[in-house]
This record gives sequence, structure tokens and C-alpha cells, in this order.
Amino acid sequence: MADPQAVISALSAVNDPELHQDIVSLNMVRNVQVNGGTVSFELVLTTPACPLRETIDKDVHAALEPLDGIDTIEIDWGAEVRGTLGREGGPASIDGVKNVIAVASNKGGVGKSTVSTNLAVSLAKLGAKVGLLDADITGPNIPTMLGISGGIQAEGGGGLHTVESHGVKAVSIGFVLPEGTPVVWRGPMIGSGVRQLMRDVDWGELDYLIIDLPPGTSDASMTMAQDALIAGVVIVSSPQRVAIEDARKAVGMFDRLGVPIFGIVENMAGDIFGRGGARDAADELGIEFLGELPLDASIREGGDNGNPVVAAAPDSPVASSFIELAEQVAARCSVLQFAGEAAIA
Repeated sequence: MADPQAVISALSAVNDPELHQDIVSLNMVRNVQVNGGTVSFELVLTTPACPLRETIDKDVHAALEPLDGIDTIEIDWGAEVRGTLGREGGPASIDGVKNVIAVASNKGGVGKSTVSTNLAVSLAKLGAKVGLLDADITGPNIPTMLGISGGIQAEGGGGLHTVESHGVKAVSIGFVLPEGTPVVWRGPMIGSGVRQLMRDVDWGELDYLIIDLPPGTSDASMTMAQDALIAGVVIVSSPQRVAIEDARKAVGMFDRLGVPIFGIVENMAGDIFGRGGARDAADELGIEFLGELPLDASIREGGDNGNPVVAAAPDSPVASSFIELAEQVAARCSVLQFAGEAAIA
């Protein structure tokens, strides 16, 4: 008859496919119990958005089923998201925020804010605690895309605070400006405004804070890269040649600033703009290709109506594309965290 130690020994042969280390030494296996022919334990993943949970489950069963006397395997799945490790002399973390993920593009009109919104909502649907910061000071679109009225905090003197929509805590300069009011600020003011949105807001406890950066190498992007402890950047591009050329510039900027790049995602892929350009660019630049998002009317309709497609049509193929992107981003975050911890050790 197998005992808890035999179970732990067998599970030591199961590796996390992303981290390439066994799940026991990663402290993912906890509270192992054997009661008659039933073995039960907690299996704590590094993110609730783990894309390889089914693979781990299959490997766990394959490791335990040969044990003598085991008839039933009961797994209590959980997740503990680790925080990004700071570096000496680098920017400080944001209070309560474990990981900051920036979404960037060097060209406007490629759907960066749409990707940011659906990425945030997807992570929340997968079980993570998520925030979304609209850092595009002069063109804040996040309130519209999340169905939050512009100027909702313009009166009352309570200061800027998060507003929750679709399970995501959001902050935008658009919350305090009457609808239609332009922001005519010079570069230093934009940088200061972004810093206040990031640091002066009580975010509570978050696993991931998604930051929707303005397009280009602006003051807002530079401020964020230098003042925030960023886990990684997602570069958004459409398949067109001009967009790919600008995406290469965005990759170059973050490389120079020492900010990790999670990879590039191709948005609006299809018959009109083509497909495959971002994948080719990823291969050329030696970065991850995070996936392809289709050009689909439901995405535009969701953004216009304040009901992102992953919330409005969660079972659609389009929503599945965003969920897969969220899983890939969460996995890249975990891998880079583990690599940083291993380097320190």
C-alpha cells in the first residue's frame, strides 16, 4: 500500500512543462494524504491562467496510477501568482501589485487598447486579480471599451480611484474629465500624470496590472519603463509591413531600457490585412510569437458597446483567441520570474 512519501516520490518525476523542474521541488504539491485507496493533495500552479494544466494533470495521473493500492486520485487545484523580482537600483514595485504587464505598439490603429482590454478581462475570467491602467493620457479609450461613463469621477472631490468592470479594476484619466474634453499637455506633464495614475491610486491586491501604453516612444512609455517594475511587455502589431516595421522599433526601445519582452501578438489577421507578418518578425527578432487575433466585427462591436468580446461571447472562437493569449502571457510571466529566482539562488 502506497504512503504519502511514496506519492511524493512518484510526483517528483512530474515536471512543469514551462519551468522544466519537477512539481515537488517547485513546492506545487502540498498536503498529501492517503486514505485507503484514495490519494488526495493540493496542486498549486504558478498562475490561474496556466495553459498546460491538462498536461500536468495527465502526467500526474500517469505517475500515480502504477502505485500499489491507489484507486482514486483527488487533486485540489489552486494557484499562487509570484511577484516580479526587483533589481538593485531599479524601479520599485507598485503597492499591492505583483506583476505589471505593459501592452505597447509603435504605431496607432493596430488595436492595442482592444488587446489590452480583452487581455485584462481574459485573465480575470481565468481567476486572476487584475487591474487595467489607461496610460494613454491624450487618447483614453479604456472607459468606453469597459462600458464606464466618461467623467464618472469628475465631480465630488473624491480623487481618482479604481472602477470595477467585467471583473477588472480600471483607472483612466477619462474618469475625471467630462466626456469630450481634450487633454492638451506637454511631455513633462504627461509623464507626471502617468506616474500619478500608477502610484497614487489604491489598487488593492492584484496578480496582474495591465498597462495600456500610448503608441510610439512617447514620454508616457518612457516614464512607465523607467519608473515601474515591469514584468514584461506585449507588443501588438497588425500583419501589414508598415506596422511590423514600427513593431521592430518598439522592441528596440524596450530592449534599450532593459525591459523584458514577452513577445509579439498579431492583431487583425485575415483576408484584408493578411497574416503572418508578426510571426515572421518574431522569428527575425528572436522573441516569442504570442498568437494571432482575427479581424472580426464582434471585437469592434464589443469595444464600442463597452462589453468586450470575451465577456459578450465567451464561447466564441474569437474569445478563445484572447483566452489563449492571456494564458501565453501568464506563462511567460511565470517563466521569467522563475528564471530570475534561479539566477539569484
